[in-house]
Amino acid sequence: PATVFAFLTDPQKILSWMGAEAETELHPGGLYLVKDIAGRPGRTARGQFREVVPVHRLAYTFGWEGEGDEAVPPGSSLVEIDLIDRDGGTLVRMTHTGLPNTAECANHAKGWAHYLGRLGVAAGGGNPGVDRGPVDHA
Repeated sequence: PATVFAFLTDPQKILSWMGAEAETELHPGGLYLVKDIAGRPGRTARGQFREVVPVHRLAYTFGWEGEGDEAVPPGSSLVEIDLIDRDGGTLVRMTHTGLPNTAECANHAKGWAHYLGRLGVAAGGGNPGVDRGPVDHA
């Protein structure tokens, strides 16, 4: 869990799997900010930490800043992540609540699946490569 926690909270480690700039203030009320997600300049995720339990749990508000991202503004949803030691690895249990409709739930599920996969590669010591965002395989 400690390695995965570091990749979720250390700005330099975050950049190995998501975004072009990151800032975190690891205390309740502290800033969560990741810019230029999926290689899109101006695509910025912003929130505030509600709970920080080192190496075990994070909870933060979440939303998007920028043109075209008005459906989920900063602070309008909540991401909760629990890290559980499991069989020599780490189980990441994540919930994202407060999204406004089924379309946004589907969009965020696709995005999180993409980024959690990249997190797994990075935390495992690999290089997830250039982030081009989630890709439709239809």
